[in-house]
Amino acid sequence: MSANWIAFFIGLFGSVHCIGMCGPLAFAIPTLNARWWLIIADKLLYNIGRVITYSFLGLLIGFIGKQLWLLGLQQGVSILAGVLVIMAAITRLLKIRVANNKALSVLFTPINKSLHYALQHKAGHFIVGLLNGFLPCGFVYIALIGAVNTPSSISAAQFMLCFGFGTFPLMLLATIGSGFVGPVIRRRINKAMPYLMISLGFWFVLRGMNFNIPYLSPAKQQSGVAICK
Repeated sequence: MSANWIAFFIGLFGSVHCIGMCGPLAFAIPTLNARWWLIIADKLLYNIGRVITYSFLGLLIGFIGKQLWLLGLQQGVSILAGVLVIMAAITRLLKIRVANNKALSVLFTPINKSLHYALQHKAGHFIVGLLNGFLPCGFVYIALIGAVNTPSSISAAQFMLCFGFGTFPLMLLATIGSGFVGPVIRRRINKAMPYLMISLGFWFVLRGMNFNIPYLSPAKQQSGVAICK
């Protein structure tokens, strides 16, 4: 399975969690069109906005990842990323509360204010979707960890684009009809999320170990430049 498919499934399974976190924001956007196909078009614009932002974040994080590849540090970064993801999963399994980071809350204050302004002034679904993509989300962070392990900015943007496409189906259906995914289903899938995170963490670690296993643990590239086939 390629890295982009991994990104897609991170988005697909993570979107169940996102419905509870980001869904209410989409419901809060006033719908000015009464026709059903125009309502669907608005929700499509909202989700397209999110995916564009994810791709943009991938492009930015990919620049950092490219420097790591050129310096030959991608192996250690991949292993460290995997360990961090596994630790995050264990905290969820053991229900360990992590203290809120005030610095992060200050960092995202401008985005929250921009969202509030956009909703107040009816900026539209696309703009709100763009801003929503910048909000803190655990699964977006996991996807960005995967993106930083890609060899270029373009490949990182593609990784995040695939992640965004993975979130698209459930988020679109949830924003069209809020009752699509009930609380019982969300709870059951959320219980499975830590195990998915552990699997992803081990995948990151294996990629860093360079066991020369295609896709799962590819051999280290001596030149520091990825070769796409």
